[in-house]
Amino acid sequence: MKGFADLSDQARRVWAKSGDGFGHGVLAHLLDVAAVAERMLAYEPASTLDWAAHALGLEREQVARWVACLVGLHDFGKAIPGFQDKWLEGRQTDEALGLAFPDRSLGVTDHACASAALLWEHLPRQGVRQMLWIRHALQAISAHHGYNFNQSEFNRAKPAFEPPAWNEARREIFEAYWGVLAPQGAPQIEALAQPAVQWLAGLTSVADWIGSNPEWFPLGERHALLAEHHADACVRADQALQQIGWRAFQPLLTAPATADHLIARIVQRPELTARPLQVEADRLLDGVQGPALLLVEAPMGEGKTELAFLAHLRLQAANQHRGLYVALPTQATGNALFSRALSFLRGFAADTPLDVQLVHGGAALNEQVLALRGIYGADGDSVVSSAWFSQRRRPLLSPYGVGTVDQALFATLNVKHHFVRLWGLSNRVVVLDEVHAYDTYTSGLIEALLRWLKAMGSSVVLMSATLPAPRRDALLRAWGVEVDAVPELSYPRLFLADDRGLQGATCASRPLPPIHLQAVQEAIDSLVAKACELVQQGGCGALIVNTVDRAQSLYLKLKAQVGDEVGLLLFHARFPADQRSQQEQMVLARFGQGGERPAKALLIATQVAEQSLDIDFDFMLTDLAPVDLILQRAGRLHRHQRERPEAHRQATLYVAGLAPDALPDLKNTAWEYVYEPYILGRTWALLSRERELLLPQEIDRLVQAVYDSEDLPADLAEVDRAFIEDEAYGSYLGKRQTERMMALNVAIDPEAEPQNAYTQKNRGYEEGEEGLGLPNYTRLGDDSVTLVPVHQVPGGWSLTPDGEAFDFDKPLPNALAKKLHARQLKTSRTALVKHAQALESPCAFREHPLLRHLKPLVLTDGCLQLGRLTVRLDDELGLVYQRGAASGLPE
Repeated sequence: MKGFADLSDQARRVWAKSGDGFGHGVLAHLLDVAAVAERMLAYEPASTLDWAAHALGLEREQVARWVACLVGLHDFGKAIPGFQDKWLEGRQTDEALGLAFPDRSLGVTDHACASAALLWEHLPRQGVRQMLWIRHALQAISAHHGYNFNQSEFNRAKPAFEPPAWNEARREIFEAYWGVLAPQGAPQIEALAQPAVQWLAGLTSVADWIGSNPEWFPLGERHALLAEHHADACVRADQALQQIGWRAFQPLLTAPATADHLIARIVQRPELTARPLQVEADRLLDGVQGPALLLVEAPMGEGKTELAFLAHLRLQAANQHRGLYVALPTQATGNALFSRALSFLRGFAADTPLDVQLVHGGAALNEQVLALRGIYGADGDSVVSSAWFSQRRRPLLSPYGVGTVDQALFATLNVKHHFVRLWGLSNRVVVLDEVHAYDTYTSGLIEALLRWLKAMGSSVVLMSATLPAPRRDALLRAWGVEVDAVPELSYPRLFLADDRGLQGATCASRPLPPIHLQAVQEAIDSLVAKACELVQQGGCGALIVNTVDRAQSLYLKLKAQVGDEVGLLLFHARFPADQRSQQEQMVLARFGQGGERPAKALLIATQVAEQSLDIDFDFMLTDLAPVDLILQRAGRLHRHQRERPEAHRQATLYVAGLAPDALPDLKNTAWEYVYEPYILGRTWALLSRERELLLPQEIDRLVQAVYDSEDLPADLAEVDRAFIEDEAYGSYLGKRQTERMMALNVAIDPEAEPQNAYTQKNRGYEEGEEGLGLPNYTRLGDDSVTLVPVHQVPGGWSLTPDGEAFDFDKPLPNALAKKLHARQLKTSRTALVKHAQALESPCAFREHPLLRHLKPLVLTDGCLQLGRLTVRLDDELGLVYQRGAASGLPE
């Protein structure tokens, strides 16, 4: 058996990790990372290995060792002069052993790309047909620093003018490594498809992250024989995975059970039985074959969330899916569903704790997540949240997660390590909730995500209360369904596409009391007057408006009108994250099902209160919005069974701008900057002729009427008809076409040839990262920046106007950095974004991992002056934008 001592000193001492003594040799590091990859695959369900065997063209028994063998080669390119020159002591050792460093050989320093260029000469192949497979495998393992390289980059990555001793050292390293790890014979593969390449790239990156940790893999040759070093590395890999919280696959459902039994366990209420929608979905899922798409269109309050958990149980049992990710439109909706996911997981967790992550930028502020991390590793809880998985780009690697759809959509874009997200989402059940809630661009990315998920062996559950038919057809088409064969079904409806084909079903839903519609003038004073009138009659009401500025103005005017007599709560996205999280909890405590409900209260909110929050109001006022979103808002009116004040026993929705005589002013209200004027116009034209909403039976009729080409009412004023049908419609068509093309241009195609898939795809950067490529966003809109408000005080900056100063030119202690991180807020105000982007981050931010992607918002006396714009942080209002001198009201 070959040992390290059998190598020449040159091959043995070429370093991969700097450190004491000789550091960590290239060969030792390759063996470590190969061991991690092999043990990671040992933790996977059999279905993952089956998928990989098919995708890679290998026998299932060969997959783990062949894949690990390839993954370990990722840092082979560190054995070049340009990389070895980066550590002075390492270079001096190399030179003492006879490896020369002529200046002309130092130009190539990217070891990842060099790995692919140099391994081309070493990997065995059987004829020219296997050259493409090797090219694809090298593309995958060389991407471990974040991006796929193209052919021209490979062509430039081979060092020139290096003395022959370098190539001889690399030959020794490769032959020693290959002799220890490679199974007999070369694999009989001719090419890899794009999903297989990116799956292999994701596995390589994660294995390298783990295998590069010196606490788990101490530097140096830990055993004399190479095989013993590798065996030791396998043991250490298991220990590392255990410390991370990476557990071997275990299905949640281990015995047959009825839908009634499972629903009761999901919500942990033994007396509960499945609703008709859940029963019908369970019937469709019975006997499911292969990864499946389940599309659910059903009204609010019919148990779609519990249906999603039920579908996960059935699909995981049938397909051995690794876990579940539930993707929602906003952080607030993600937070709300996280609690329900914890109850679900606790109801099915076995002896080994399950890891779950809250996957969005504010996850570190969530009290439940912090509690789960605090008890991680302790006995007594069946669900934990590992800190390792919580770090940037890692949360989707955890088997269970709830978060925003954006985190999943990054998997489709050429952002750094997008393939790590793909690896995490592969062979999972992915739930996409509220799929109606996105513009054409983001919807296009969702369609790309569906294509990727199907290719990666995942199942998907799509859910919406209000889905226009063209949108439904686009989603089904993305999964590969022939939409001409989709049956016409009444609402509520379900579709299941699996290896058996497409099936559909419909079911009954419980009728809700009719909701009367009343128009209110769109002026803020009109809303204030109506809200005051309604709340004086008792009860809890909501005012849901389309912009933060309107919400802030409403709050101030209502506060002046009602004083302390009525509890007022302002809820929008322009508060620091810790304060916003507190307000979200207050909203749920006051207006949720089990909260202590005030006698009189008003919630003034933006769209953050529109979806997935289980809150209930006696009366509601709303700005005009697209019909599907108005119906979503209406779903929070008389949502729970409770005694109502006499004046509000009839559910009534007051809609600002719904008066039938004239289309409201979409410019002065700023509504046209939030929603598409054409859809607003059609919603107004059709809904203003309605007197009441009969839910849920009329949801489908109203949504399809607005989003279809149904004729507008005959009594419409010609000026309004002309605006909607000509001006707004033309702009709408042009914008939709542009956004669809943008989504096609930016999304990576899972069906593209791997070597061409990234051609003309700019390398993107997530928010806060620096780079020369163009940023790729999951949603269109103005540029945004995430800020941390700090106050200018004597001696430096402070968290609060009268708090203790800290020196922003020095590194921060962790406790203070965590407090600053918890205060972050996002803005897209152009002047503020430009101001923040132009600032160089100080040492306090630049040097701390929690803050390096954030920008400070430095306030003097609570304000920042940018030309004529005053930016003010108000304890009650959040971030306020004012023109000129502070006037007390937002502009």
